[in-house]
Amino acid sequence: MALQLWALTLLGLLGAGASLRPRKLDFFRSEKELNHLAVDEASGVVYLGAVNALYQLDAKLQLEQQVATGPALDNKKCTPPIEASQCHEAEMTDNVNQLLLLDPPRKRLVECGSLFKGICALRALSNISLRLFYEDSSGEKSFVASNDEGVATVGLVSSTGPGGDRVLFVGKGNGPHDNGIIVSTRLLDRTDSREAFEAYTDHATYKAGYLSTNTQQFVAAFEDGPYVFFVFNQQDKHPARNRTLLARMCREDPNYYSYLEMDLQCRDPDIHAAAFGTCLAASVAAPGSGRVLYAVFSRDSRSSGGPGAGLCLFPLDEVHAKMEANRNACYTGTREARDIFYKPFHGDIQCGGHAPGSSKSFPCGSEHLPYPLGSRDGLRGTAVLQRGGLNLTAVTVATENNHTVAFLGTSDGRILKVYLTPDGTSSEYDSILVEINKRVKRDLVLSGDLASLYAMTQDKVFRLPVQECLSYPTCTQCRDSQDPYCGWCVVEGRCTRKAECPRAEEASHWLWSRSKSCVAITSAQPQNMSRRAQGEVQLTVSPLPALSEEDELLCLFGESPPHPARVEGEAVICNSPSSIPVTPPGQDHVAVTIQLLLRRGNIFLTSYQYPFYDCRQAMSLEENLPCISCVSNRWTCQWDLRYHECREASPNPEDGIVRAHMVRGHGCSAVPRQHLTRTRWPQGGCPRDPHPLSHDANETLPLHLYVKSYGKNIDSKLHVTLYNCSFGRSDCSLCRAANPDYRCAWCGGQSRCVYEALCNTTSECPPPVITRIQPETGPLGGGIRITILGSNLGVQAGDIQRISVAGRNCSFQPERYSVSTRIVCVIEAAEAPFTGGVEVDVFGKLGRSPPNVQFTFQQPKPLSVEPQQGPQAGGTTLTIHGTHLDTGSQEDVRVTLNGVPCKVTKFGAQLQCVTGPQATRGQMLLEISYGGSPVPNPGIFFTYRENPVLRAFEPLRSFASGGRSINVTGQGFSLIQRFAMVVIAEPLQSWQPPREAESLQPMTVVGTDYVFHNDTKVVFLSPAVPEEPEAYNLTVLIEMDGHRALLRTEAGAFEYVPDPTFENFTGGVKKQVNKLIHARGTNLNKAMTLQEAEAFVGAERCTMKTLTETDLYCEPPEVQPPPKRRQKRDTTHNLPEFIVKFGSREWVLGRVEYDTRVSDVPLSLILPLVIVPMVVVIAVSVYCYWRKSQQAEREYEKIKSQLEGLEESVRDRCKKEFTDLMIEMEDQTNDVHEAGIPVLDYKTYTDRVFFLPSKDGDKDVMITGKLDIPEPRRPVVEQALYQFSNLLNSKSFLINFIHTLENQREFSARAKVYFASLLTVALHGKLEYYTDIMHTLFLELLEQYVVAKNPKLMLRRSETVVERMLSNWMSICLYQYLKDSAGEPLYKLFKAIKHQVEKGPVDAVQKKAKYTLNDTGLLGDDVEYAPLTVSVIVQDEGVDAIPVKVLNCDTISQVKEKIIDQVYRGQPCSCWPRPDSVVLEWRPGSTAQILSDLDLTSQREGRWKRVNTLMHYNVRDGATLILSKVGVSQQPEDSQQDLPGERHALLEEENRVWHLVRPTDEVDEGKSKRGSVKEKERTKAITEIYLTRLLSVKGTLQQFVDNFFQSVLAPGHAVPPAVKYFFDFLDEQAEKHNIQDEDTIHIWKTNSLPLRFWVNILKNPHFIFDVHVHEVVDASLSVIAQTFMDACTRTEHKLSRDSPSNKLLYAKEISTYKKMVEDYYKGIRQMVQVSDQDMNTHLAEISRVRRPPGTHPRPSLLPLPHIINALEEDPAAQKMQLAFRLQQIAAALENKVTDL
Repeated sequence: MALQLWALTLLGLLGAGASLRPRKLDFFRSEKELNHLAVDEASGVVYLGAVNALYQLDAKLQLEQQVATGPALDNKKCTPPIEASQCHEAEMTDNVNQLLLLDPPRKRLVECGSLFKGICALRALSNISLRLFYEDSSGEKSFVASNDEGVATVGLVSSTGPGGDRVLFVGKGNGPHDNGIIVSTRLLDRTDSREAFEAYTDHATYKAGYLSTNTQQFVAAFEDGPYVFFVFNQQDKHPARNRTLLARMCREDPNYYSYLEMDLQCRDPDIHAAAFGTCLAASVAAPGSGRVLYAVFSRDSRSSGGPGAGLCLFPLDEVHAKMEANRNACYTGTREARDIFYKPFHGDIQCGGHAPGSSKSFPCGSEHLPYPLGSRDGLRGTAVLQRGGLNLTAVTVATENNHTVAFLGTSDGRILKVYLTPDGTSSEYDSILVEINKRVKRDLVLSGDLASLYAMTQDKVFRLPVQECLSYPTCTQCRDSQDPYCGWCVVEGRCTRKAECPRAEEASHWLWSRSKSCVAITSAQPQNMSRRAQGEVQLTVSPLPALSEEDELLCLFGESPPHPARVEGEAVICNSPSSIPVTPPGQDHVAVTIQLLLRRGNIFLTSYQYPFYDCRQAMSLEENLPCISCVSNRWTCQWDLRYHECREASPNPEDGIVRAHMVRGHGCSAVPRQHLTRTRWPQGGCPRDPHPLSHDANETLPLHLYVKSYGKNIDSKLHVTLYNCSFGRSDCSLCRAANPDYRCAWCGGQSRCVYEALCNTTSECPPPVITRIQPETGPLGGGIRITILGSNLGVQAGDIQRISVAGRNCSFQPERYSVSTRIVCVIEAAEAPFTGGVEVDVFGKLGRSPPNVQFTFQQPKPLSVEPQQGPQAGGTTLTIHGTHLDTGSQEDVRVTLNGVPCKVTKFGAQLQCVTGPQATRGQMLLEISYGGSPVPNPGIFFTYRENPVLRAFEPLRSFASGGRSINVTGQGFSLIQRFAMVVIAEPLQSWQPPREAESLQPMTVVGTDYVFHNDTKVVFLSPAVPEEPEAYNLTVLIEMDGHRALLRTEAGAFEYVPDPTFENFTGGVKKQVNKLIHARGTNLNKAMTLQEAEAFVGAERCTMKTLTETDLYCEPPEVQPPPKRRQKRDTTHNLPEFIVKFGSREWVLGRVEYDTRVSDVPLSLILPLVIVPMVVVIAVSVYCYWRKSQQAEREYEKIKSQLEGLEESVRDRCKKEFTDLMIEMEDQTNDVHEAGIPVLDYKTYTDRVFFLPSKDGDKDVMITGKLDIPEPRRPVVEQALYQFSNLLNSKSFLINFIHTLENQREFSARAKVYFASLLTVALHGKLEYYTDIMHTLFLELLEQYVVAKNPKLMLRRSETVVERMLSNWMSICLYQYLKDSAGEPLYKLFKAIKHQVEKGPVDAVQKKAKYTLNDTGLLGDDVEYAPLTVSVIVQDEGVDAIPVKVLNCDTISQVKEKIIDQVYRGQPCSCWPRPDSVVLEWRPGSTAQILSDLDLTSQREGRWKRVNTLMHYNVRDGATLILSKVGVSQQPEDSQQDLPGERHALLEEENRVWHLVRPTDEVDEGKSKRGSVKEKERTKAITEIYLTRLLSVKGTLQQFVDNFFQSVLAPGHAVPPAVKYFFDFLDEQAEKHNIQDEDTIHIWKTNSLPLRFWVNILKNPHFIFDVHVHEVVDASLSVIAQTFMDACTRTEHKLSRDSPSNKLLYAKEISTYKKMVEDYYKGIRQMVQVSDQDMNTHLAEISRVRRPPGTHPRPSLLPLPHIINALEEDPAAQKMQLAFRLQQIAAALENKVTDL
């Protein structure tokens, strides 16, 4: 029987060990993210809705069916069915499951996805592959769920009433592309007039108003009796806040008259903390008499009380009562009471005026009653459970034996089990880790039998038991689990649910775990028993289960056979055993276990440790005291004096017996050493032959004396102490201070302390002696403690009468006095530095310090501190430099910063202290005091900066062994001196370690291995944590001096995972044939990448190739390396080891044996054969490269020489041409001085720069600012636009506005440019504000490029709003500079090019000229021409004939343009007549001839027709021409055409025209098919032939080009303040982001000013001047602009024969221009800085003086929902109600200003 019981016990322990290991849960993993979960209560089948899939699983989560639901071709804006031809934006889109509901009565499944506007389908429950209904062509009426993945949809399948239709109640938020329906009732079966999923009736929907877009997030739907409920969160706009609402309506209400919603609020028990704001999950259960709504709420970190979550309970009886009260209050209440009511989704509601009792008469509302109804007066509950720092994400509730248990999912992947007590409190009794740091989703569902719980994370679903009672093998463990499901079943001896215990209803047969009781023996009578006695033991058992006649108890003492027990009331009587185990050595008893068993099944009931004592062993427990040991213990033993033995007590003891519990003792005495004395015994006894006792090792020596009689010790407690007066008493004072009982005296003759009887004459103590002082220096202010050390410094504190240090009084401190050896005093202040000795008066005797012991007064003086800044949290170690800082001692120094101590850690010539945390940031004065007196401070300051910020880190996890590199990025790291990665490990209460393991202890691990890179990056090595990280709650921090930051971002918290496991090589050796080595294991890549992992073969590296979860492959060295540690004998051990290293941990998997047969060629032969050819090849390659480089250099020099030769050859011609040009330009200069440069007014300039002139520029509303809207609408629209302009003045609004627009895909780069220009116009009156917005956006843009590590690309294009804003800002700020300084050189350059081009032939058809800078616009053939001077008379203007220079090869249109240019040069170009609006008439004699480009006299050659010229009409030099107007058409120059309208009429036929050079047929007809190479060769040949023409034009214009470059790039001129301000800003940002590369800063400046502004103006002179730019002139301007761009780059351009001609033209000057740019940038950097105040003043002046163009941005064209959402999420925007104001403006403009 005993063996069976021990076997049962052993099995139980093994079972306990197995059950306490980490729980292995059943789970199913999905390939895509899981969305919803549902369980069929009848069959137990589990249904999962996931992205693009549906799953059907059995109860154990084994896959039964799988159906693909996506992806499919779709677009949120398109209406299904989707056809690519109709929906061009359609693309393959994922289908997110939005709704998954069961309809068990009809055996079908309802599923809705995000595809196709949220349409739904019906599937068979038994086989989800079978689709019962699906229709995608019903239009909007079948759109059920939200098609926005971020908008939740909830639903409920029910019936409208008993026997009514099966319907689907749906609640969803309103996404940006949804149909606006919030709540609806949908049919699930076809009817005569409606399809499934259409609205039950036309009124069975609630649609959101315009202002309610995307404000609801639904949480749950449930039913209770005749009602359907919805729980949802709503973001109110005014005031901006989140509300949790509970809505109710009748199931049988097809018109929604009964819809009523009210607030739900969950409050924190702490009245000072804010309420929990957002409901995350809800569930309904019936724990007792009524149903209860359980809801979990969250609170963000911005609220008081900090982040956290809470669980609140709302009994549905109270809910119904409150809702009925609200209905009644609205129907019949007063106006004051009605203020709390509103109309959901729409606005206000009219309450009151109805008869009393209306709410009862119409329980489901009525058409005549207010509906839908909302009330702000709702229910408030107090959280029964709170959790700080994490969110509760799911809840479901179960009831067991009227006990309520809540299962809560958390954001870090756990399921909490919470017992909800009847008194309204809660108790968390278990926590199950489902998946670490993975959010448990809202669908937390119990199985049909309520035995299992299904929990879902991102891609896994788990099955968890609701209880694990059987895992607790003992009643104690069952009781300690506190699981409400569990109790101890006494008759079965196991932990079970109550229903599983057969006699649970009988008294004390099922002991509930939370009752904290087990069957236990509370007492025994007698309490103990002698091992030599026999008798009965009466045991008191509580609680004793009720026993029937069939129940029989057995008693079992240790290994003795069991025997029946008697039961008398609550007492159980057992007989003592016949055999008792041996008493263990050193003890006087043995404890024997009494077990009570139930005979049926040998069920263990309880046990008790019962002691059996042994008096014979009791007498030997205390050495030398057998009698005392016998009678003083807790047993009933007595001592026999006669026989000197200990035995059991008898009732009537005889004489000579010492009874139990009687003790005798003797006193103690002290004996001086080295002095013979006699010890008197009580009763006159004395020892025989006493001997002197001597001992000098210690001051005292205790002795234990005893007497032996007849060979046996007689008990004695006599203790004698020997003492030595000389020990430790080296002087007189110490001797006199000895214990008076010792009677010690100072013997002058012996000069030592002795026992007074040993000294003949005693003497007084000599004067005090001072040997040293501490410290030897002190501050002038005194106040420090001086320690004086020596001898004979008094016997007691009262002996000290006076102390003087360096002539100053020193106040004695008695509490620190040490007899004879130490005096401590506090010195007073001194007036000046001084050195002196120490004097002490001890009881009238004076002692002075020797000359070498002196004290010095000196003044400490701090001079500097480093570092000079640190984090606000403190922890910075400061080093203070100065003189005499080592004055006094460390305890005397106090360093403070603004009253906060800086703890001194090092004292000496330099002080070191650690700063404390400061409440505010800024500069703090460093204050130092010595002895409480501050020392003078020359102005030493320390600056507290903002604490460093952690922004991101990667990777996100590490193995438990650590050693992984963690890259942490943020800002402000350069302030920090010491970094550490800290892991705080707190054992989980729910973790149950194996039995043999020790209990887990909290610990903190600090990792100090790190590498500091820069202000934004630090790399840490993760420290090692305990081997089972899942057993701890690990919090990972980054410690930066005194600042600690959680290693957590939006991506999640840093986590540790268990180390991987590797399989050792079979047999310990891996046969290797010089290929890959394969190692197997588990979880290899869970926290390791291929790049980080390392492997070694012996001492050499094995190159990693592949790393998966279970496999590692690496490529070993080609030659077998030696082992790390070579063995002498064992050849196997001389093979190299294969070592895998992950972070800090290494695994030796075995050894690697190479196949030596692979290569028989010796290494000494292989190396020469390989290396020698390799060296030869490298040498040849280097030589070829050198030759090529030399050849390229020679070619460059040759080209340069040829260019110089060409320039030399045309120099004379250039001089002549330049002289002629200067003469002609004199007239232009005079015109400039007379009429001024035709600079455009500011409005026209900004219109052209911002919006670029369009054909309908005069009509464009963006230019005119005129709104073409109906007159009745004009005031509303203008008011709305005015309000919108005001809204733009909110920085929060505008920043969110711009971010939202830029995030829209349809917002193209062109649209961004246009929007930026609109914004510039709108904010022109507030340029300071505009600059602030640009500054903010620019910093964000810079941060993006810096983070992406490509800062050079910034400002390269205008792809963002802020880049275009910068262009416009520069254009505004440089207008005056352009007008005053750079305008004249630019205008003269333009006119010079125009004159030089028009001096020679210009082909009007091909737009090519003889004189140009552009090789592609060069007229390739020699054209004969002659200059003519014609006299022009303007008809009807009465002016004299005007001479005009023309060419006889000019077309008539070209002649008209030259005449108009000359005749009207005194007027603005915009006022000139167009060439096709005037007629040119030549009167050679009496007849008049109209001249035109094309007429009947035009020369024809086949299909070709030549444009008429003056030569064609034979007009000669000196001829008179008459210019007359046929119609006034003053149109902008943009629409002017070089050829008149009659040419177009002819072009409509198949005729081709030409002017000077006719293209060959071959080139013309074969452009697209052939000849592209030939054409390029021909063009190149023409370029080379006529290159001298380009050089001639270049030389002629060189002075004008240089003048323009000088005006733009000369820093000596007045540089506009905007340029200096912005360039300094760029320099500052480069320094802030530690960008040292000068090329990057140069590129930023070039992109922001020369390329962004000057090149634009240079290419488009008509932006600033009132001129018309011909294409041939534009081609030359482009060459100069390209030269300007090349000058602004630092890249060296190597020229060759293939280089473009325009680069060859200015090859010699480009280096000069580059130097001009460098000097310009350098000069600006050295200029006096422009402050923010100066710049703002300048901008304000511009805003005042310059009249901004008037226009309004168009809010109706913008993505308002996205903008409103962004504003709602911004705290600053919420305070200013910006989203609400924008909605009001949009409502006013809705469908009214689309023409703006």
